[in-house]
Amino acid sequence: MRDRVTEVVPALVAAAVAAPSMHNAQPWRFVHHTETGVLSLYGDPDRALPAGDPDGRGMHLGCGAALFNLRVAAAEAGWEAVTETLPDRNDPWRLADVALREPAGDFPDRALAELGPAVRARHTSRLPFSDERIPPEIFDELCAAALLEGARLAVPSGWHAEDLVDLVHDAELHESASDLMQAEIAAWTRMGRAGEGSVAEGVPAYAFGPRQHDVKVPVRDFGLSQDSRRRPTATFEEHPQLAVLGTESDRPADWLRAGQAMERVLLVATEDGLATSLMSQPLEWPELRSMARDPASGMGFVHMVFRLGYGPPAAATPRRPVADVLTVV
Repeated sequence: MRDRVTEVVPALVAAAVAAPSMHNAQPWRFVHHTETGVLSLYGDPDRALPAGDPDGRGMHLGCGAALFNLRVAAAEAGWEAVTETLPDRNDPWRLADVALREPAGDFPDRALAELGPAVRARHTSRLPFSDERIPPEIFDELCAAALLEGARLAVPSGWHAEDLVDLVHDAELHESASDLMQAEIAAWTRMGRAGEGSVAEGVPAYAFGPRQHDVKVPVRDFGLSQDSRRRPTATFEEHPQLAVLGTESDRPADWLRAGQAMERVLLVATEDGLATSLMSQPLEWPELRSMARDPASGMGFVHMVFRLGYGPPAAATPRRPVADVLTVV
């Protein structure tokens, strides 16, 4: 069995690294312990974002999403992934241990396994969405997906939805006034010219999306300060459809839980034919993050804002090869 586990580990890691992460920094690394068969997930401090993510919450979200993808891939391959988060109190970078087991029944978690195609199909879209409204039953399904991972998904309406859009634009003003933030974004984006930036990480120019005519939709404009004249303009949806993900408390364990819930929501949305994008801008500023929460909600802390809708498929962004992120000991 140990040899079988060793054989499947690269495929599991390949699925894990398809997860989204802030600026596509891919802040994870994996260690496979061959003696025990345990696959450990670590946060990578060398890929931290000190300006946009000073407390590491965003890193935990990305790593939590990678952990969820790994669980999906294990189930799709016929394994049960027994997961322990934050297993070593003396090593805060060791975020999870995963042990593969033969499933107790005839089949592992079927709902997880069925999300396998969505792992490969999900890509962040900064393209315009149509004005077609998402049926309430799909939002109900997305809320249920978040609950399965111990988080809550809320669908804002009225003043709350308008406030969220305003908060994203407020965050952009904060961002434009911060030299540190601007330098960090520039370090993780590239215009795609020969020899400029890594081809295996960050956000390439083709993923920026078009510029908006009226700037109503809360989409991060990575390329605004980087030769934006080369980018076409487009009309986006009049009323963006948003959702907010949160947990009751705000500790590293909650961040990992929220990351897994975030990815489950994204994969279920992809399976339902939705285009998706993530908006962390207002959550990167403490003075704005608290305002993203509906005070009448039981949600204690907001971790992510989703933009959802119907639109054309987005292109995949680069990922580092498995050999760069997996160590076998």
